[in-house]
Amino acid sequence: MARSPDVVVVGAGIVGLATARALAGGERPSSVVVIEKEDRVAAHQTGHNSGVAHSGLYYRPGSQKAELCVRGRALLERFCAERGVAFERCGKLVVATCGQELARLDELARRGAANGLQGLERLGPEAMREHEPHVAGLAALFVPETGIVDFPGVARALAQDVQELGGEVRTGARLLAVQTRGGPGGVGGPARRIVLETTAGSIPCRCLVACAGLHADRIARLSGLEPDVRIVPFRGDYWVLADASAGLVKNLIYPVPDPRYPFLGVHFTRRVDGRMEVGPNAVLAFKREGYGRANFSASDTWSTLAWGGFWRMARSNMGTALAELARAGSRAAFAAAARGLVPEVRAEDLAPGGSGVRAQAVDRKGALVDDFRFLEAEGMVHVLNAPSPAATASLAIGEVVAQRARAQL
Repeated sequence: MARSPDVVVVGAGIVGLATARALAGGERPSSVVVIEKEDRVAAHQTGHNSGVAHSGLYYRPGSQKAELCVRGRALLERFCAERGVAFERCGKLVVATCGQELARLDELARRGAANGLQGLERLGPEAMREHEPHVAGLAALFVPETGIVDFPGVARALAQDVQELGGEVRTGARLLAVQTRGGPGGVGGPARRIVLETTAGSIPCRCLVACAGLHADRIARLSGLEPDVRIVPFRGDYWVLADASAGLVKNLIYPVPDPRYPFLGVHFTRRVDGRMEVGPNAVLAFKREGYGRANFSASDTWSTLAWGGFWRMARSNMGTALAELARAGSRAAFAAAARGLVPEVRAEDLAPGGSGVRAQAVDRKGALVDDFRFLEAEGMVHVLNAPSPAATASLAIGEVVAQRARAQL
C-alpha cells in the first residue's frame, strides 16, 4: 500500500480483523492497515477462548450482545463453510441442579425465544440423558444452535481476506504514540490526519480504529481520551478429561449461570480437535496477558488496584472471589465442581489444560460492564468492552465498527 491508508486498525484479534475486512470490502471500500504488536494474529483472547460459537441464549433481549451474537453466529457459520474453517453445530445442555435454578432456566428459555433462537427444548432428567447419558440434574434446556469452532482459524482466514482485498496486516508493530495533525478539513483548510508511531515506523491515516482487547482502555488513553472504564483481567483455567473418561461427555454441558456475573461457571466443552475440556474458573489476573498462575506485571497490577471501581467490585463480590481462588489451584476442587453436572468425574480424570485471560471492563461504580461498549471521538472509534460472545459476534461487530469508522471518514 503506497499511499497512506484511510484507516488503521489496532489489534489483529478476531474483532479487529473482522472490522478490517468489513472496511476493505463492500460497496465503499476503504484502504486499511492492521497493526499487531505480536508476531501473529489471534495471539491473545481469540486464541485462548473456549472455542464455542454461542447461540445468543444468555443476553438481555434488545442488547447489543443479543442482537450481534445472533447475527454474528449466522455470519460466522456461513464464513466457516465458505472458507473451510472447522465449525460444528452440536448443541448444548444448560442444566439446573437445584430448585432455585429452575426459575433461572425458565428465564433463559424466555430470553432465548425473545432473541430468535429456534428449537429450544425444556427437558426432564430422562430426556436430558438421551443427549448426555452421564449428566445429572433436575431439568435442562437443550440449545441446538450452539456450536464449536476454530477461532484462530477464522482469524487467519479473515487476515487473508483483508490482504486479498488490498489491505495489510502488519505484525510486530506495537503502537507507541498517537499524534493529531492538521485541522478539521474543509475547503481551503488542511486535512486532519492522525499519525500512529509504532515500533515498525510511522503510519498516517484519516481514522484510527482500536480493537485492542486487553489493552483497550490504555489505547484509548494513549489516543488522548479518558474512558470511564478500566480493563480488569480475569484468568480462566481449563482442565482436560483424560482419554479414558472423555466418553462421559458427548458435546457441551453448562450449568445455569449466576445472573449477577458475566461468567458462565465450570462447564464441559468439546473442542473441534476432539479434546474435552472442563472449566474455566474466573480469578483476578495480575498480568493482562498472564496465562500462568505465577505471571505478574507490576504495571498491570497497579492499573487494577488504582481503579476505585475495582475495590467497589471486590467488596461486593468477596465471597465469590475467594471461592474461585480456592478452586484455581486445586484439581480436587475443580473435579468437585464438575461432578455437579457429571457425577462420575474424578480428580484423577483431569489433566492440566490451557488458560485464557478475559478483558472485563469495570466502571467507576464497580459494576462489571455487561454489554459491548464503544467510544468515539473525532477520527477515532474504540472498542472498549468486547468480552464473550465477541468472538462469536465478531463479523457482526466488525460491520458496526466499520460503519462508524466510515462515518468518521
